[in-house]
Amino acid sequence: MNNLPQFEDFGAPTRVGSHIFLVDIPISRSEPVLILENYGFLGGERGIPEKETRVSLNRSHWYGISEIARQDFNDRLKGKKMTTSRWTTGLNKLDKLLGKELCVLAWAAEQSSLEQLPIVCHRWVSLRPEERWWLFRMTVAEAGLAQDLDRGWRKALHFALSDGKIDERRIKRPRPDDDDEDLSLFGGSVQEVHQ
Repeated sequence: MNNLPQFEDFGAPTRVGSHIFLVDIPISRSEPVLILENYGFLGGERGIPEKETRVSLNRSHWYGISEIARQDFNDRLKGKKMTTSRWTTGLNKLDKLLGKELCVLAWAAEQSSLEQLPIVCHRWVSLRPEERWWLFRMTVAEAGLAQDLDRGWRKALHFALSDGKIDERRIKRPRPDDDDEDLSLFGGSVQEVHQ
C-alpha cells in the first residue's frame, strides 16, 4: 500500500507530470511574486509550452491578496478533508483549478491601488469557483501572460472587481443546495475541470 501523500501544498497532485500552477515567492522582498502555469507532461507537445508566466505581482499587491486566497483555498481543501497549506518563500504548488482562480484575483489586483485591494478581494470571494474558471478562460484567450497588462478581459477584470465599495448586504452566501453539486476543485462533472 502506498502511504505517500497524493497532494501537496494547495491541493497539487504529487504524481509526476501533473498540470499544476506554481507561485514563486522570492526571498528578496524587492522581487515580484510570479504565478506560473506548469503544463506537466502536456508541455512541449503540440505547441504547448512547458510553463507560462501568467502574473508578475509586486510584493505590496501580493500581500494585499495572499491571505484571502489562502483562506478561501484552505476552506475548500478542508471541505475535501485534505491537508491545508500556507504561502512560503520559494515555489508553492497549486491544483490547476485553484491556480486559475488565483490568476483571476491577481489580474484584478495587479493595477489596482492598495486602497482598492480589499474591494478586489471581497468581489473575488463572492464569485463561485466555476465563475472564476470562466473568467480565467476568457482572459487567457487574449491576455493571459504576465506582460499582457491593460488588454481585453484583463483590463475588464480590473474594472469589474475593483470598482465601488464593499456592501455587506450584497455578499453572496453559499446556498444550502451548493453541496449537492460536485463542481469543486478535485473532480466533478464540469467540463472545465478536465481542460
